[in-house]
Amino acid sequence: MPAANGAKCPAMALAEAILVCLTERPMTGYELTKTFDTSIGFFWRAAHQQVYRELQQLRASGFLDSEEVIQTGKPNKTIYTVNARGRRHLKEWSRAATERPPARDNLYVKLYALDCVDLAAVRAQIAERLVMHKARLALYERIEAKRFSGRINDLRRTGLKLGLQLGLTVERGAIAWCETALATLDQHLGKALRAGRERRQKASA
Repeated sequence: MPAANGAKCPAMALAEAILVCLTERPMTGYELTKTFDTSIGFFWRAAHQQVYRELQQLRASGFLDSEEVIQTGKPNKTIYTVNARGRRHLKEWSRAATERPPARDNLYVKLYALDCVDLAAVRAQIAERLVMHKARLALYERIEAKRFSGRINDLRRTGLKLGLQLGLTVERGAIAWCETALATLDQHLGKALRAGRERRQKASA
């Protein structure tokens, strides 16, 4: 989507994620990276260098205003604000279809040929994922209890809560799947162990 005045529109997704963060309040680049990590960073990861680079492109494209604040005894800082053009861009961007990104997960490929892989190793990888999903669920539950325990009336917090609820649903589903997968693989690993013992017993008889 071309930007106003013929400027090239920044790359999709990260640019919009930054704009969305800045709709909360004006921020410095440092404040933006910290906010990004603890909010949109849960579902759109980006290195701090990428965020700073995209921030400059957004300003060059005319979607952000900036103000330099003179400080005594420490470096000056630049505060970025989403301007009217940036808000119009977000409105237009929100009308575009939201497509689910293609899945690229080595684990899915390994499961496709479960009879040809190291079953114990795959089981260990699923166990690691279970720990990760439980940790993420615990974090989401803490955020829910701290920030969304009461009644919500405003639209911004409603959107934040809906996003959090989606994250909670995904993590709970992933935990349930991991637990089922581990139990299933344990059955097959048990059969393999018993078959191995029987072969050794026959060979030594």
